[in-house]
Amino acid sequence: MTAPTNQPALPEMPAPPAPVQLIESLLFVAGEPVTLAQLARALDMPADVVAGALDELERQCAGRGVRVQRHGAHVQLVSAPESARAIARFLGVQASGRLSPAALEVLAIIAYRQPLTRAQVDAIRGVDSSGTLRALLARDLVAEAGRLETVGRPILYATTPLFLQQFGLTSLSALPPMEIPLPSVDDQAIEGQ
Repeated sequence: MTAPTNQPALPEMPAPPAPVQLIESLLFVAGEPVTLAQLARALDMPADVVAGALDELERQCAGRGVRVQRHGAHVQLVSAPESARAIARFLGVQASGRLSPAALEVLAIIAYRQPLTRAQVDAIRGVDSSGTLRALLARDLVAEAGRLETVGRPILYATTPLFLQQFGLTSLSALPPMEIPLPSVDDQAIEGQ
């Protein structure tokens, strides 16, 4: 008869991480906006499962120090906007200057009516916006979003994910309600000139 051996019990294998945990990890290490398709491909999961897990992660993060930010088809993990002052102090960052009233006006027009051409922004404002638009492009708050399918193919501008971060928004749908008039038909004709 063989004596019983006292072998230590094998450690239990941890349960595989839930999709929400995996998505949070991927967004944390990504450091930049990614698409739902990229997440689904990386996790080898159906897009609808990833979308549901992403919605759940967004709900879980609502009261925490990080948030899920969506911008069009892209998603990113960002710090909570209410933490901005403490983060800036921690990083030793000084305010890089405030936006001028003109820059805020152009940014609001683009945010609410994007994508727009510079001429369309000018038509809404009633003044030339080229300098202000260049400043917003330099700050990466707006970016080229394509070309208008008309004579001259003017550049269309839209807000960037950095715009959402700077203003503490999780998506464009979080913008407060505001009516920004559309350029008139006559203003649209200017585009081709």
